[in-house]
Amino acid sequence: MKKKPYQVVYEDNHLLIVNKEPGILVQGDRTGDTTLLDVLKDYVKEKYNKPGEVFLGLVHRLDRPVSGLVVFARTSKALERMNEIFRKRQVQKTYWAVVRQKPPQDADKLVNWLIKDEQKNQVTVYDYEVPGSQRAELSYRVLGRINEHYLLEVNPITGRPHQIRAQLSHMGSPIRGDVKYGYDRAVADKKIYLHARRLYFIHPVKQAGAPDRPIICKAGLPNDPFWEEFLDLDDENYKDKNMDFIFE
Repeated sequence: MKKKPYQVVYEDNHLLIVNKEPGILVQGDRTGDTTLLDVLKDYVKEKYNKPGEVFLGLVHRLDRPVSGLVVFARTSKALERMNEIFRKRQVQKTYWAVVRQKPPQDADKLVNWLIKDEQKNQVTVYDYEVPGSQRAELSYRVLGRINEHYLLEVNPITGRPHQIRAQLSHMGSPIRGDVKYGYDRAVADKKIYLHARRLYFIHPVKQAGAPDRPIICKAGLPNDPFWEEFLDLDDENYKDKNMDFIFE
């Protein structure tokens, strides 16, 4: 039996949040390869015995070689509201990235301007605004070092295509396996060591008379011995370990 390219992390009538394996497309491109969106529509159709076309809206994207959390909306109301949450930056996104070159600072904020070449599917990074560029911001901190590599916790403030990959490379710390952005060699399965680790937001559909529902999702790392060694550096500390809105 072929392994599923995802694990369900959170699911209700309005949302479906999964932990994506590296290597699967989230949304269709010119390759015509099977997408996560297609696979999850089949999952919903089968699980809930839905006739006809299944509605499933993509809220945001992850690049094909990246693993981790992806949010889908199961209703048009949830899709509209989640799009607004992301547009207003009312979501906290945390990524893990493995790099070989230590960043110049243990923690810093990066501000750059990006221009994407659609033909090459690659962005160019500038330290100043240029015509047609988009401002990109992120913060990072170094969690530690294992096997001559450093684990970074990255919090993107904007949501530009390839921004973490491009900005870390521009800083001098390309992500392990990311030859498109300056790493010296590919790794198995053409994956890169960037993982969408955590998401936090308020549920987009409020229940009548009920308080806001915070959603915290945490994605387990891919089944990869190299990745798993970095779990020792995880310093995440929730104040209340019994909070019922943490989903893993």
